[in-house]
Amino acid sequence: MTGHGDIAAGDRPSSPNVPMRVLERGVYRGPHIYSLRPMVRFVLDLGTLEAWPTDRLPGFTDALLTLVPTLEGHGCSYQQPGGFVRRMREGTWLGHVTEHVALALQSLVGEDTTRGKTRSVRGRAGVYTVMYMYRDEDAAFLAGLLALRLVDSLLPPELRGVQGLNVLYADPGEPALTAEPFDLQAGLAALDRLARRTSLGPTTGAIVAAARRRGIPVTRLDDHSFVQFGYGRNARRVRASVTGLTPHVAVTAAGDKDLTKRLLADVGVPVPRGVVVQDEEAAIREVARLRGPAVIKPLHGNHGRGVGLNVRTPGDVRSAFVQAAQYGRQVVVEEFLPGKDHRVLVVGGRVVAVAERVPAQVTGDGLRTVRTLVEEVNADPRRGGGHSRVLTRIRLDAHALSVLERAGLGVDSVPGAGQRVALRQGAHLSTGATAIDRTDEIHPENASIARTAALALGLDVAGIDLIAPDITRSVRETGGGVIEVDAAPGFRIHLQPSKGQPRDVGGAVMDLLYPPGSRSRVPILAVTGTNGKSTTARMVAHVLTHAGHTVGFTNTSGVYVGNERIHVGDATGPKSARMVLSHPAVTAAVLETARGGLLREGLGFDSADVGAVLNVREDHLGLRGVDTLRDLARVKSLVVRVVSRRGLSVLNADDPLTAGMRRVARGRLALFSARGLEGNPPVQEHIAAGELAVVCEPGENGDIIVVYEGGGRSVLMPTADIPATLGGLAHFNVENALAATAMCLGQRVPLETIREGLGTFTSSFEQSPGRLNVHDAHGFRVILDYAHNPDALAAQRELLRRMRRPGSRLIGMVSVPGDRRDQDIRHVGASAAATFDEIVFREGPDGRGRPRGDAMRLMAEGAVAAGFSPEHLHFVLEERDAVDATLRLARPGDIAVIMPTAVEAVWQQIVRYRPDATAADTTGEDARVDEDTA
Repeated sequence: MTGHGDIAAGDRPSSPNVPMRVLERGVYRGPHIYSLRPMVRFVLDLGTLEAWPTDRLPGFTDALLTLVPTLEGHGCSYQQPGGFVRRMREGTWLGHVTEHVALALQSLVGEDTTRGKTRSVRGRAGVYTVMYMYRDEDAAFLAGLLALRLVDSLLPPELRGVQGLNVLYADPGEPALTAEPFDLQAGLAALDRLARRTSLGPTTGAIVAAARRRGIPVTRLDDHSFVQFGYGRNARRVRASVTGLTPHVAVTAAGDKDLTKRLLADVGVPVPRGVVVQDEEAAIREVARLRGPAVIKPLHGNHGRGVGLNVRTPGDVRSAFVQAAQYGRQVVVEEFLPGKDHRVLVVGGRVVAVAERVPAQVTGDGLRTVRTLVEEVNADPRRGGGHSRVLTRIRLDAHALSVLERAGLGVDSVPGAGQRVALRQGAHLSTGATAIDRTDEIHPENASIARTAALALGLDVAGIDLIAPDITRSVRETGGGVIEVDAAPGFRIHLQPSKGQPRDVGGAVMDLLYPPGSRSRVPILAVTGTNGKSTTARMVAHVLTHAGHTVGFTNTSGVYVGNERIHVGDATGPKSARMVLSHPAVTAAVLETARGGLLREGLGFDSADVGAVLNVREDHLGLRGVDTLRDLARVKSLVVRVVSRRGLSVLNADDPLTAGMRRVARGRLALFSARGLEGNPPVQEHIAAGELAVVCEPGENGDIIVVYEGGGRSVLMPTADIPATLGGLAHFNVENALAATAMCLGQRVPLETIREGLGTFTSSFEQSPGRLNVHDAHGFRVILDYAHNPDALAAQRELLRRMRRPGSRLIGMVSVPGDRRDQDIRHVGASAAATFDEIVFREGPDGRGRPRGDAMRLMAEGAVAAGFSPEHLHFVLEERDAVDATLRLARPGDIAVIMPTAVEAVWQQIVRYRPDATAADTTGEDARVDEDTA
């Protein structure tokens, strides 16, 4: 935008200020229409500030850069550092500014995020959707709140005020978020605390980072360190460094230090001599028997808790025993092995990293106290509390004071220049120790000892604590040995050692979980479109089952795995997709993908092996910013925009909007067409290029399905041989079969298997509930079919005209969801009028904001305007009553079409219906129920 010039005091508004307001929030957890990257979003009404872009706010840009100087590195639309600053000086709106500030604040606390978008909401002046990447949802929303408060704090007083912040984040226990005036540093501290609390620890984070580098899907399963990699049967899980392959018996054995030592000694691993005791006197006797310094530690413990080193005197033994006994009645007394403390990480039987651990210490300068030196060391940004950072802060606790006392020092002592002052006996990172990488220096025999120790316990990932005077020489020669084995080793020590080379230990775990040549994913076949997607998905699932897969698939009826429905209800959104992809039995996923989920949350997967768009027709327009067919096409095109590089995009060549998606579709392209090749240049050109096409063509005895690929032509089967087409009469199911064939070919399913699958796929209620289910037991034909928009009704009309016999009537029970536009509802009424001789209009169970009976009224207006006689219109509010009224209207030879909401309940009602003696003489007048409600 062009600049507006600075705002003078006299230019400021005299009318009351309408403050900014947060209207709603949401999360795109997968690819979405604005980006293929997950983002959080919130809708912001700028109010009065719509008239005040940044170039009209004197001093605003400079003040913001002073507080958040990292914004100078944002490239924005100019894609180079300084681009965003340029945008602010030229003039941009505060929604866009908030997006960049939210990104910058996340990065300041280590939640590195780089991309965002801000888009105006069509038809709502001053209202914007602000979107930006995130690593943790809660932290991202808090960053948005802080960004809004920061922006607001820099505005002239008469323009300040933000409402609805509780929509973004509400934590009454955090005063820094609501304090006045706004304190950025206090807000950042709160954001940092939240990010540390919710982010993955270094160990899990390293494994997750390695997975993402390999393109392996990552799903966080809890708020801590439980993570799933991959999909379906190929999924693997970890909790920190414990993997799904780690035997429980191995973890149990490693947790018993005495048992561990015996198991290792049995296979020749050098270990210290020692016993388990339960009282102080026994401990004193055993230390005397060892005739040298001892170690006293809990039998069951970790992170060096309760460990006493270099214990010699009875007094030391009593003190160390009391400390160890805090963690259990049984205490280990063993010989103290002199040497340096090393952690050897063994993954999958390989030594992948070695680090020497140096106990927490400071080095004197002859000027400062121990306390001051510790404070300086703790100021290192790599240090944090617990395991949140690569290093842990040193604590001057009772243990540290005891170590200092033994050295004749205290916290206020001033060590001499170069004097090293130990603050811990042990060298665990959790107590503030540092690390030196020794991976390339370990002696082969020491590495072999570590491998044997891990294998002896049965651990796939193990941290071997090896004491060695010189890691470059064998401990069998120098003395030393294995003192412990950790079944859940932390990786911090290897990720960023204080000295030496960082090691990709997370990558080693991923190599263990997914050896070369193994798959982390299962095939994902996603299908969308206005009409036909449920039947197409079922066809594909049926064929893949014949190909030997355990198929997980989703549609409007629920979530299915194999022959079992595991979830009931509309399952066409991202949550249902994730349910399928998490199921351990699934070897292929077929996902019906509807508009609603795409707009609300994006996709439930990151990429598809096959993506198909069947058609784009008038339906759901006027909802969530989708006002035109082109808007709807843009939404549905997401399914082919996420197809993998080696995948297949399947498009309907007969639908202009769908065919136009070839510009954005990824992977190879397949076209399907029910029009044949004659007069179909796009498909002819596609075939001439050797690409995949599936076409319905005239045959000697009726239409046939033909597959073209690589210059070859193969006849799949006659359309009449697919039961779901009702002998070829149901042209819409012929189109669905074309799409299903192309999708299955995208997975290299043999033609014979596709032929077998389609040849056994029927339109029965059992195989395709609610989609062209025929019941002929009442003397008239009943068809249960979920046609819910004008194009579906038109396709249904074409079929019914082929099916009806001379003299028979077509009777339809018709409804439409209340969230459609008035003109769409009237159009449904007009379409019904063009199809049926008798119409029963009903309401949906949820009016979706409309008054009861309003949808029936609008459908009736459309029918009457189309020339339908009001005498043959019937109005029934409730579905069950409407089904009964429709069935009672039918006479022998008629066809009654019922368009259900509660599919299963309605089918059971149809099956159980028993015509009474007067049914054949029932007139339209008798069946007219609750007419006044319309």
